[in-house]
Amino acid sequence: MPRLLDGINNANDIKKIKAQDYDKLAREIRDFLIQNVSQTGGHLASNLGVVELTMALHLFLNLPQDKLIWDVGHQAYTHKVLTGRKNLFSTLRQMDGMSGFPKREESVCDSFDTGHSSTAISAALGLVKARDLNGENNKVVAVLGDGALTGGMAFEAINNAGRLKTNLIIVLNDNNMSISENVGGMANYLAKLRTNSKYTGFKENMENTLIQMPGVGKALVDKLKRSKDAIKYFMLPSMFFEDMGLTYIGPIDGHNISQMITAFEAASRAKKAVVVHVLTRKGKGYKPAEKYPSRYHSVETFDVVSGSPLKKEKVDSYTKVFSDTMLRLAQSNDKLVAITAAMPSGTGLTHFMKQYPDRFFDVGIAEEHAVTFAAGMAMGGYKPVVAIYSTFMQRSYDQIIHDVCINNLPVVFAIDRAGITGRDGKTHQGIFDLSFLSHIPNLTVMAPKNRYELEEMLAYAVSYDGPVAVRYPKGDAYDGLSEYRAPIVHGKSEVLKQGSDIAILALGSMVKTGAEVAETLEKEGISTSLVNVRFASPIDIEIIDELTKKHKILVSMEENVRNGGYGQKVADYLCESKKNIRYINISVPDEYIEHGGVSELHKKLGLDAESIYNRIREELNLLK
Repeated sequence: MPRLLDGINNANDIKKIKAQDYDKLAREIRDFLIQNVSQTGGHLASNLGVVELTMALHLFLNLPQDKLIWDVGHQAYTHKVLTGRKNLFSTLRQMDGMSGFPKREESVCDSFDTGHSSTAISAALGLVKARDLNGENNKVVAVLGDGALTGGMAFEAINNAGRLKTNLIIVLNDNNMSISENVGGMANYLAKLRTNSKYTGFKENMENTLIQMPGVGKALVDKLKRSKDAIKYFMLPSMFFEDMGLTYIGPIDGHNISQMITAFEAASRAKKAVVVHVLTRKGKGYKPAEKYPSRYHSVETFDVVSGSPLKKEKVDSYTKVFSDTMLRLAQSNDKLVAITAAMPSGTGLTHFMKQYPDRFFDVGIAEEHAVTFAAGMAMGGYKPVVAIYSTFMQRSYDQIIHDVCINNLPVVFAIDRAGITGRDGKTHQGIFDLSFLSHIPNLTVMAPKNRYELEEMLAYAVSYDGPVAVRYPKGDAYDGLSEYRAPIVHGKSEVLKQGSDIAILALGSMVKTGAEVAETLEKEGISTSLVNVRFASPIDIEIIDELTKKHKILVSMEENVRNGGYGQKVADYLCESKKNIRYINISVPDEYIEHGGVSELHKKLGLDAESIYNRIREELNLLK
């Protein structure tokens, strides 16, 4: 029997499906997603939760004329299925394949490239204003999760949206989670809205009763509707959205397509911004994901029957090393506190949270607030460690400068997922942190060569009286070069190997690659020095002076864009000090890096050992 899904090959094909077949199509889409994501990896639980919501939106909208913006965007798989991309799912998040996020290059139905949270309402407002200035009348819908409302940018946009005199639909997809469970006042507020059947039931029963009164019923109901705020304030502790100038509809069952379409149609008639609050279940339709939604937020390949990952982790990740080190440091330092922005699991702070609940703070998806909150705690005598992914740390740049570094406060930034992170693509690669951190006065920036040095750097950072950033990569923690354990001295590198022809300055994750390159060169009789840079700021000028005296070629290696990175600092110093030496800067090109496996991307970008060796050989040939 042919699948309904087989008949959906282009945008708006879903409109050909009969209403009585919607549930069947939803089941087919879920099966399709589970089977495909099990083979490629990807974001599963969030996508399973929005199948009916996405179907309802596609039935309501006319794409691509209407604009649909997904906040974060990792929940847009069903949207991709319904816009002619289901045959690309075998390439999901693979090199040169389909992105796991909305991408305008892929489809005209993707209105906005996204990857970070709390941005959708702002983008939608811009599209609404552009629409109105152009004299058009297309619909604009922003879809964001309840977790996104913990981000300040969403509140800024809501404040702006309250003044709209034209239509904008904001769909609040409420599954009571971001990646981990939501925290804070907005989470509590939404919980009250979800459970307030008392208000909705009271309102409906009263209207049904009054409207039956002969002669006066309808007029009385109309008058009461005009006075509905009085009822709402009586039944609810606050009506946040309506107080902000937006119309609120809901809560609505986010798995009931007909109810949602009715709500969207009603919302589209308003000459203002309307919030349609839908309740969904993360992981719906796949029992392992329903039971453990955080675990199935982003998954590697897995067995569909058992839900177990196909790849067994053999060694600790850098995140696990960070987690264990934090627990050990906290035992001997009762002033040590941990802060995260809605990522206790992803950053490795779950065990810290359980063991030291009074010293753990999850501030929600609010990186800017996390940093200034940490500044306040440091001012109060505590030692905050702020654990945030490199890509999300970008959001807190001003707070790092203005609130931490100008005040020279002892805040530690634990920057996970630094460098090439792989399959989440250009919005998630951690390739800018050295550039936007290492030029900030008072901020020490470090990167470990292996798991043992991460432990040592974290201990050093916690003991240091000033702001320190420690950046480390995603994935398995390197345990090689364990015999090199020189004590950490501020601003000083560690010499791992002495040579006379080639000098390699390798930073962080690139030390392992540098060791491989040095070994290959040595086999060819090319004497090579290898230096573990350790500090991206301040840079070790003395080691550069020493190396330039007795080597033919100096090579720097880092997993960061060239512009503003460690290598550029080295180049500036070589130029200013008039050093007469050939120099090679191995770094990430100044461009956004697409998705793919980490090793694949390293090779493509010339960051693998073979490519670097070939680059050095080319330079050596020029010297002959």
